Amino acid sequence: MIKRLLAASLIFSSGSVFSANPTVEELRIKQATTAMPQVLDIFSEDIALFEQSWKSLRNFKQATDLLHDYSTQLWLNAKQHITVTKSYDDRALYWARLLSSKIIRTTKPEFALTTAEQSTLLTMLENGSRGRTDLAYSKNTTKKILLTGFDPFLLDSNINQSNPSGVAALLLDGQVITYQGISAEINTVMVPVRYEDFDQGIIEELLAPYYALNNVDMIVTVSMGSKDFDLERFPGKRRSVTAPDNANIVYGGTAKAPLIPNLNDRPLPGSEFVQFSLPITQMQQAKGPFPINDNHKVVTLEKAFEPKILAELKGAIAVKGGGGGYLSNEISYRSIRLRDQLNSDIPTGHIHTPRIAQFEPETEAKIVKQIQAMLEQSLVAL
Repeated sequence: MIKRLLAASLIFSSGSVFSANPTVEELRIKQATTAMPQVLDIFSEDIALFEQSWKSLRNFKQATDLLHDYSTQLWLNAKQHITVTKSYDDRALYWARLLSSKIIRTTKPEFALTTAEQSTLLTMLENGSRGRTDLAYSKNTTKKILLTGFDPFLLDSNINQSNPSGVAALLLDGQVITYQGISAEINTVMVPVRYEDFDQGIIEELLAPYYALNNVDMIVTVSMGSKDFDLERFPGKRRSVTAPDNANIVYGGTAKAPLIPNLNDRPLPGSEFVQFSLPITQMQQAKGPFPINDNHKVVTLEKAFEPKILAELKGAIAVKGGGGGYLSNEISYRSIRLRDQLNSDIPTGHIHTPRIAQFEPETEAKIVKQIQAMLEQSLVAL
């Protein structure tokens, strides 16, 4: 448990606060604490002990040891909490991560921490608490599936917003599913809703090893969408929405001037549209309360239509792919573009879940159950 790991590292001494500014996401903590104190209280003991340990650190090695243990355990405890309580609530992990990053950013330990070292420790917190360091396939199964979910987003509209894709990531991580004698182990990662992370190649860095080695059997990205389940057939390359990300950055372009994202300070390469390769026919057979649509809708500079095949999009400029013009469409585009670039044959694609209003645990339970059924149905086609 986090408490035992941190208690072992405590060296009691005084700490002092240095000059540093919290991020836009961290600045929402006060409002979140007022709106849903029961959610932010879930890991409050662990966070308080982390802060005490942080203040007493005497060197960078102690700091990296602490962050390695703490971030990994935060992810494991969040999975355990949502499973044991059956809360279907992903929000506690999101806010615990921000409370922890604020400590790193604004509280001084007992040694002179450089900007580069602080950045390294913040990255360690991100990776560990998002499941990036917990991606080993350890079960003796026939197949392996990698699935990504997203943080809550648009929090300035609804500070208590949950995200069904994040709930799915927490509940399905490490699970073994079976169908018609075929078994699969699922590993998951939680993805931030921040344009800068995408521009810096977070998706490519995560997925490139799997595509290069062809060592999983399916990669599924998931996000919250609209009314039903949508399987996004033709993701588009460009951003075209004015909705801000969680850092309140608007890099989205417009419908008349869609923007090409970056990849490590250069324009993202690749064609305007790509095609996903998940086993649609099988996935649509998954039982549940929501229809599962094979969504062909796209918007180009010339028109909005529903192409039957990718060739119909040749020469077109993307405004919206099947997943829209925001990061949910972009994670789909980036993963498929990378798959194609690395000549991988791993089936890859995006599932948009039904939308929820703020927090609807009963609906989210149904959504996760149907996602699992979709994955199970897909096994016969992998």
